[in-house]
Formats: sequence, structure tokens, C-alpha cells
Amino acid sequence: MRLRTNKLFLFSLLVVLACGSPASNEGTSAENPIVNEAPKRELRQVTFSGSGYELGLQHGKYFKEEIGEIVQKWRESVNAQLDKEAEEVLKEFFAYADFDSSIKKWTPELYEEIRGIADGSGQDFDQIMVFSLLDEFWVYLNSLENHHCSNIGVPSVDGGVSYIAQNMDIESFTDGYQTLIRIEATADRPEQLVLSHPGLIALNGMNSSGVGMVMNTLMQLNASNSGLPVAFVVRKVLSMTDKDEIMEFITSVNHASGQNYILGVRGEVFNFEASANKVVRFDPGNKNQTVYHTNHPIVNDDVKPWFAQYDPKEIPDTIPATSNSYIRLAALTTRVADAEAVTDDHIKDALRSKDDAKNPVCRTIDPKKNGFTFASVVMTLTGEPYLEITAGPPLESDYLKVVFSN
Repeated sequence: MRLRTNKLFLFSLLVVLACGSPASNEGTSAENPIVNEAPKRELRQVTFSGSGYELGLQHGKYFKEEIGEIVQKWRESVNAQLDKEAEEVLKEFFAYADFDSSIKKWTPELYEEIRGIADGSGQDFDQIMVFSLLDEFWVYLNSLENHHCSNIGVPSVDGGVSYIAQNMDIESFTDGYQTLIRIEATADRPEQLVLSHPGLIALNGMNSSGVGMVMNTLMQLNASNSGLPVAFVVRKVLSMTDKDEIMEFITSVNHASGQNYILGVRGEVFNFEASANKVVRFDPGNKNQTVYHTNHPIVNDDVKPWFAQYDPKEIPDTIPATSNSYIRLAALTTRVADAEAVTDDHIKDALRSKDDAKNPVCRTIDPKKNGFTFASVVMTLTGEPYLEITAGPPLESDYLKVVFSN
């Protein structure tokens, strides 16, 4: 194990937000400059080897102190949000959750990895497992407010560069724990770069063969308390290299929670809206073949009855004008949909955008709100694949380039 640390559609909306312009000067623009007086954050970079329990044990032992801190912060956050003791909430959640069978069926090594993290850190298994059930816990709470991730996918057109990118927005108590885990290759698994925090198996990531995955919660879609959770879907995909096998997995696995996945496989990019009962591909039909997504369904109508107003077939005209997710989607659309050739500068500008101050793509820490942009990633999937990443909101940091060891 090795560690190193670096400092670090709506037409009406599109008209309103059309002032956004592609970036220049290393991904910044006059409208979206880097904030000079931003908090100083560190991106932890750590390398683990092996698989299953062994990999998890390394993780748990190395980050034992940090995991203990996050456990305490998680409990305090749950207590504050729900006005209920965290231990009671955890017990009730796992009485509802029945994910073990799917995890053991599709990703048995990851179940063992969770067990290793728990043992290495000295924490209860359920407390560690809940970190890797982030979306599923949000689904259990039925909370729309926690979801503000914004994603972009750019395929290779006429030999151009292919990217997928994301602002990963999660709870504010995780700030300061931004971690990039490098998982060493084995004979049957490529090297992986995985965004995470101590105690968690994955938020998003890519592998050395040019496969990457980013995602957005779609709380409005039907969920399954016995499906395969999001973090496990991600790590399964990152262990694979064959496009057909990946596509078969994504479209056939029983998904635990409503989720939008942007999948990049070298020069190709695919967007799937997944629910408990169906997986539907989304393609906006742009000439440049780009895709983008936020936190509402666009093509999948497998909607929960109490979220019927978000059914893409019957959505009222009033929602897009007021909903955070639709406003952010318009900000992304403005910047990439009609660009002749989308570059990483266009993408970074979109991920730094705050066109609507109350509904920004880039979310800085707000003491009055429980959520922020934990990290921003841009994955280059063609040529020699590499990752660019910020610890915290990209308005407050430059992107750091991270390459694969092989």
C-alpha cells in the first residue's frame, strides 16, 4: 500500500441560461473564475492491492482514524436531520434492506471487502455497509433534497477525445475526506481509480482500459430493497473491460435504486436511466452525440406513485421552471449540446457554473444546507486514459491530473 497527498428542455430555461460560454484558460472562464479565498483541501491518494477481504482490511486499517471520525459525523448528521438516534435509524434501515443476496450473487468479493473494512477499522459491519448504500439510504428516507449531481458524457467523434465527467454532490460532513483510491491490477482485473471517502467502496471511477462510470440518483423512479446497490454496480463495471459484457450487466441486473448511469467505454458513451423494473437508454440526439443528466427521469416512466408529477410522459409545465434538477440540466445543455467539438474546457466550465445562484451546478459549502460538491472529475477515456479531479467544488480548486501506473 502506498500513499501520497496533493494539495490541492426546456427552451425557456435554455434561453435564460444561454449566457453561459465555453471555457478557456485551463477550464476557467470570466463568468466562472476559481475562487481565490477558497478552503484549502487535501486529496488523499492511496493505493491498495489484492481483492475481497484483504483489500478491505488494508483500507480499514489505514483509514481507521478517519473512518471513526466519519462514523461519528454520520451519526450526528442523522440525529440532526431525523431528530432520532442514529443507532435506531440504522437498525430500522437494515430491517428494510435486503441487499445481501444480490451483492453476494453479483459481487461477492465486494461483500468481503466491506467485511474487511469493518474489521480493519474496528467498526460494526452495518455501520460500514451503510456508507456503501448511500443512494439506497437516501431512497429509504425518500429525500429529494440530497441529490444534486451533474454529469456529462462526450463520445469520440471523427477520432476526437472521449470524456465522461461529474460533480459528485454528497453531505457536507464528508468535506475534508476526499479520497482517490488506486486499486492495483490483478491477472483478471484492470487497475482502477475510484473516488471515495474512507470507509466507502466507491462513488464513481474509471479503469486503465478506458472504462468509466458516473451516476445521478433518480429518486422518483421505483426502487428495490433486494436489488444491487449503486456502489456495487460501479465497482463491478470498473472490474470489467469488455463492452458487450458491461452492457449486458447494466441492462440485466436488478437495480436497487433509481439511478442514471453515464458509461464510457473507450470512445463510446452510453446513458441509461435504471429503475427496479426497467433500464431505458437516454440519447438527446445531439449532432455532437453528447449526453448529460441531473436528478430527474427523462425517458424512464417507471415512476413511484407519489412522484407521479415527475413522469416524463406527463410532466407539468410548471416543474421545469422551479426544479433544481431541471435548471442544472439546462446549464449543462447550454454549454455542450451545440458545441461543434466538446473539449475538457467546455466540460469544466459547465461543472463550475452557477448560472442560477439558488440552483447551481457547482455547490460550495452553505452552513444552511446539507450538501455540496464533494469532488469534480473529468475522465479522459481515449488514448492513454487519465483522470482529472478536484477536492471539493471546482470553483475552489484547479483540476489535478492523475495517470495510471501502467
